Amino acid sequence: MTENQQNQYNADQIQVLEGLEAVRKRPGMYIGSTSSVGLHHLVWEIVDNSIDEALAGHASQIEVIIEANGSITVTDDGRGIPVDIQAKTGRPAAETVYTVLHAGGKFDGSSYKVSGGLHGVGAAVVNALSTKLTLEVYRDGKIHQMTFERGKVVQELEVIGEHEETGTRVNFIPDPTIFIETVNFQYDILKNRIQELAFLNRGLQISLEDKRVDQEAEDTFYYEGGLESFIHYINEDKEPLHENVIFLEGEIDDIQVEIAMQYTNDYHTQIMSYANNIHTHEGGMHETGFRTALTRVINDYARQNNLVKENDDNLSGDDTREGLTVIISIKHPDPQFEGQTKTKLGNSEVRTITDRLFSQEMHTFMLENPKVAKLIVDKGVLAQKARNAAKRAREMTRKQSGLEIANLPGKLADCSSRDPEQCELFIVEGDSAGGSAKQGRNRMFQAILPIRGKILNVEKASMDRILSNEEIRSLFTAMGTGFGSEYDITKARYHKLVIMTDADVDGAHIRTLLLTLVYRYMRPLLEAGYVYIAQPPLYQIKVGKKEIYLDTDEQLKQWREENPDARYKLQRYKGLGEMNYDQLWETTMNPENRRFLKVTVEDGEEADAVVSMLMGEEVQPRREFIEENAVYVQNLDV
Repeated sequence: MTENQQNQYNADQIQVLEGLEAVRKRPGMYIGSTSSVGLHHLVWEIVDNSIDEALAGHASQIEVIIEANGSITVTDDGRGIPVDIQAKTGRPAAETVYTVLHAGGKFDGSSYKVSGGLHGVGAAVVNALSTKLTLEVYRDGKIHQMTFERGKVVQELEVIGEHEETGTRVNFIPDPTIFIETVNFQYDILKNRIQELAFLNRGLQISLEDKRVDQEAEDTFYYEGGLESFIHYINEDKEPLHENVIFLEGEIDDIQVEIAMQYTNDYHTQIMSYANNIHTHEGGMHETGFRTALTRVINDYARQNNLVKENDDNLSGDDTREGLTVIISIKHPDPQFEGQTKTKLGNSEVRTITDRLFSQEMHTFMLENPKVAKLIVDKGVLAQKARNAAKRAREMTRKQSGLEIANLPGKLADCSSRDPEQCELFIVEGDSAGGSAKQGRNRMFQAILPIRGKILNVEKASMDRILSNEEIRSLFTAMGTGFGSEYDITKARYHKLVIMTDADVDGAHIRTLLLTLVYRYMRPLLEAGYVYIAQPPLYQIKVGKKEIYLDTDEQLKQWREENPDARYKLQRYKGLGEMNYDQLWETTMNPENRRFLKVTVEDGEEADAVVSMLMGEEVQPRREFIEENAVYVQNLDV
């Protein structure tokens, strides 16, 4: 082809993909990716259709099954997809829904007042990306069945029997030529989202069953309390400031708003928002309206009831939200999503409506519950005092540059490179390990920050206590990102933050404390994939001049079984400081040999709950967790 032909762009080069070919050609455009996330997204598209029936008042039960062959079956007791002829296509409506993009009952507002999913795209996309999909519609006393393969009809719609109830049943097998990474559905992923959907749609029963061999499991979720039950579930391992959940609901201009909230004796705020059951991770107008109204209502009440001094500043938004767990769920006839991941609600009218509805209800609640109202205001006042103390500590920390930190005895040994993408910061425990790491590192791109023992548990501490802790201040300053509301990940001096602790119980505890700090106050590092855990070996075996490193007791046992007559010397490393610097480099720090674990957050709500349970004040949930999971511990130093 000549250069002139390559540069031509005319009608001949415009491809027209018929039917669902476009979906199979570019599946990522429709489901985000063909990874495990995209695979599970198929389930949500079908479940969303069933939930739309529930939202319209026509369904009360949904059943999701992972079949023995790995396929998915979703059944509901809704009205059943229409089976009569659709005028425009001349084909049965059920076939149209599953073979034509943007076909469905969600566009004119007459069939569904609100809906989730991809607005008519979902069913057809799932069909296109499945090797086989079988549709059964229970309607008019009959069972109507139709079968597709990779989006194409292989069995026309036909009546195969009688059935008194109404509803829809869909079974699909994901196409392994599309989902190359995996076609294996994970029960826990399905379970977490299905439970969330049951919370968001009170009175709707959703069951999940796994019929695969050796993976059998079953759960049924039904919450008459809806969002109030959701709050109790999230705060299960926290100490509530007031027993009853504050709940309100209202509707203006066909936009429904539900808000449930409860304060705890925690220092962290957890705001979860949804629009038409879609989790708006990036927030949006409903969150903005809520935040504005909450700050205003609490300050107004505090002033009117003389709960703050006349000359004191108003409580800030952060002050009024400290320790708050809140869920905001809106149902909108035409939601507009924006943001990087399309999970930010952009409808400007929602801000005003949420503000108006919440302000009225929260003002009434505080007047009718003065004891709870005083507890809320008092918590905000304490938060304000801690914030002012933290501000003073922050100003002191700002005065210390990275260079000054490096000059402090036993602190940061920086690297010479100033390219953050190359630079790595190792956090090590104690002077002994710090000395080995400093000697063994590559000074060009590896920096070492030793810490002394176990840092402060930030889950139980206010911001002023956190910022008065020297070890934590050193880490904040070394990273250069700031903290709290001023956190700026673009200023990160290192794109690898490596936690390198001993392979024993104390090392694991220090690692957990550091991960809690990162999760609560440096979370953008996790989301960017900058946080790693080093994997130092537990044993060294010397056979002559040959050195072998092993990580677990199981590996040692296996090596001994495979080498019964070998003469060797065995060393068990109780700490990194016992390693020679060259051994530490070769096994744990050398990019060619080392094995890092990248720390990520798959499920923010689940992570939040686990951190609160493991590191919070409540002892009993932590005891139960340890008892249930002790069986999985491989190495335990006593």
